[in-house]
Amino acid sequence: MPFTQEQISYAGKAAIDYIVKKKPEDLYNTERPLLKKLQATKQSFPGAKQYINEKHRTTNDSNFQWFGPDGQVTYNRKRTLQEANFPWGSAHDGFALTEEELLQNYISVTDDRSATATTSEKHQFVNLMKENTETLMLGFKEKFDMELHRDGTQDVEAIAGLDALVSTVPAVGTVGGIDRSVAANIYWRNHVSLDVTIANLLNVMETIWRACTRVGGNAPNCILVGETFLDTYRAATKADIVRELSVNPKGGSDMDGAINNLYFKGIPLVWDPIFYDLDVADSPAQQWDSRCYFLNTRYLKLRPAQGQDMVVRRPPRAYDRYTNYWGLTWRGAMTITRPSAMAVITVTGS
Repeated sequence: MPFTQEQISYAGKAAIDYIVKKKPEDLYNTERPLLKKLQATKQSFPGAKQYINEKHRTTNDSNFQWFGPDGQVTYNRKRTLQEANFPWGSAHDGFALTEEELLQNYISVTDDRSATATTSEKHQFVNLMKENTETLMLGFKEKFDMELHRDGTQDVEAIAGLDALVSTVPAVGTVGGIDRSVAANIYWRNHVSLDVTIANLLNVMETIWRACTRVGGNAPNCILVGETFLDTYRAATKADIVRELSVNPKGGSDMDGAINNLYFKGIPLVWDPIFYDLDVADSPAQQWDSRCYFLNTRYLKLRPAQGQDMVVRRPPRAYDRYTNYWGLTWRGAMTITRPSAMAVITVTGS
């Protein structure tokens, strides 16, 4: 006996729900470190007509003054906060199965509500949906992660990503509705140093790190790097690297010439393999693989709308097509509240 349309719809949605809700560790893994970091610190917003509004302090607006005996003092009305406005966007991925495709997999579908699927049909459907739903999630993750790296100009509906919020040209353009080219808005610029030589790399990183911590005192808590930068940093620090030398119980000694991890200020340098993919796809002026980002996730947030974070969708079957649909949607934005706490560095050759 075949499946009914209702059974097909419910079973497909249940399969996607299971992967989304029951196996989050498979959705955001270490191979996509930016997405994993942002997902771990995300903050939802309740919904907005057009923008996510992020308040930030630009001054203490102090009215400090000395005064003498019977001296007159003044009071001011503080204006210490400004607001950045980030437009939110919507993302979708989905797949369809026609009744012909189902039948080719030995799964029959009917509108007869009294129909009951056989055990064989159930097994076939589970296997088919497993492949489709798992690749739906993997594909969404793959594209979403790349979009979170980009500057938002790649699509009219795209949100601003890392390349816009922590820019290689921080004195150019508008972010969150604030014009970074205006001298009075220098506080809204991240730090940058481009085409740094291997001889100067460690000194530049020290200087930039202090600049990131100058305001607020919170040091970056995430360092993302491309492969070229990672190799350059490893070469620059080779004089300070201590390799492990151990005694082999069978005689002689063992030495491992490899390095398990690289750190700066106690923060691990995390290789982001997506940097290479972005170079291939976009051919940017400043190659991603030569970049290093000092990020602070206290001030860099993924902001999904409440109830809109990876929502499983089941659109109804169109009356004139015998096709079933399943989808996944996300709505929100990526925001920044303290660009001066972050930086991007590139090494020579980028």
